[in-house]
Amino acid sequence: MNNYRSVQMYEVLTGLTPGGVSSPVRKFNPYPISMECGEGSTIIDVDGNHYFDMCMAYGPLILGHSHPEVIKAVSAQMKKGTIFGAPSAPEMELMNLIRNNVPCADMVRLTNSGTESTMHAIRLARGFTGKNKIVKMNGGFHGSHDSVLVYSEEPGSPAVPSSPGVPDATASNTYSVDYNDIWQLENVLKRNDVAAVIMEPIMGNMGVILPEKGYLQNVRKLTRTYGALLIFDEVITGFRSSEGGAQKIYNVIPDLCTMGKIIGGGFPIGALAGRREIMENLAPNGKIYLAGTFSGNPISASAGRVTIELMNGKHRMLSENTESLVLSLRDSLEDRGVKGSVVHEGSMFQVFFDIDEPRNAAEARKADEKKFEGLFRFMLSNGVYIPPSRFEVNFLSIAHDKRALNKFSETFDSYLRSIAT
Repeated sequence: MNNYRSVQMYEVLTGLTPGGVSSPVRKFNPYPISMECGEGSTIIDVDGNHYFDMCMAYGPLILGHSHPEVIKAVSAQMKKGTIFGAPSAPEMELMNLIRNNVPCADMVRLTNSGTESTMHAIRLARGFTGKNKIVKMNGGFHGSHDSVLVYSEEPGSPAVPSSPGVPDATASNTYSVDYNDIWQLENVLKRNDVAAVIMEPIMGNMGVILPEKGYLQNVRKLTRTYGALLIFDEVITGFRSSEGGAQKIYNVIPDLCTMGKIIGGGFPIGALAGRREIMENLAPNGKIYLAGTFSGNPISASAGRVTIELMNGKHRMLSENTESLVLSLRDSLEDRGVKGSVVHEGSMFQVFFDIDEPRNAAEARKADEKKFEGLFRFMLSNGVYIPPSRFEVNFLSIAHDKRALNKFSETFDSYLRSIAT
């Protein structure tokens, strides 16, 4: 493929922004590909190369690129105004859709990103409970704010910063335990200083890692027993796993949840939702502060409303398509004699080379990095765009037809043939 203009743009971008990208996950060597446009399940780069897109902007585009109904809604709202600094009908309609679909959502507050939503959820939990400590899962990602850019060298011990610039004192207010290990979690909660457990109900930033049977139910029981709030980070799974997110699938209702991605229909957004008695503590009703100039932006809200309305009832179709694709990938691994696993939930999946299905982040990290990098480059050179990192996730949309799925499956099989011994 000719990538002349991508190279030129990368050379300019590296002088404008660190690494030439606005988010580090987009960087890969020798240079990232710059995109020009997208339609349905296809994206086209600045050099005119076409790719079937399995990244889908890391999850928001469940309807596919440039869906005509989303474009129509956004265009109509732009003619009315782009931002008011006051309540508007689109944000009211979007919040009402969230409340009517998401089990825990008695009340909703819109924000501008998933990072903002988790940051505010943690502040709200601390203010409501009067406790300072939180618990997160090792490998769980909840945005790029100080409380969650941490890790524990020993599960259950106070965390340390995972990035320079995060104060030790801030990191020490977070404990980190392994996902799917209920005993580690209980040992921490017994200290009775934990305001909240924040977790992805289905881990989506170490590939896809599923909860073992009964795990989420036991987390729910323990948080109630020890007086900690349960926060589900459904930025990825919200309106993707089902109309009500993963909490509806597993019938485990958290105290609070955070959302993003799909609820903006491809535009920047986030949301914090939860029990009324907790949410009422947010300003202006309560003393816990949360504000944002662009919060409730009518453009994002209009796109999100249309996306949710069009998706309601179509999650089953997406899940069936993903299941069919995953079975094909698993058959290819077996047929070519390449050890690995393919884990999926709903319309998201990831391939782990050289390991069985992981149950936590430590096991996911053992997957063969070089084989995955080889897969990424092979796919890219054959017109399929997947996330560059083995810890990200492939996403399907309703725009992925049989042609797109067959292309992925056949290219995957070709790669396995090239590495099989």
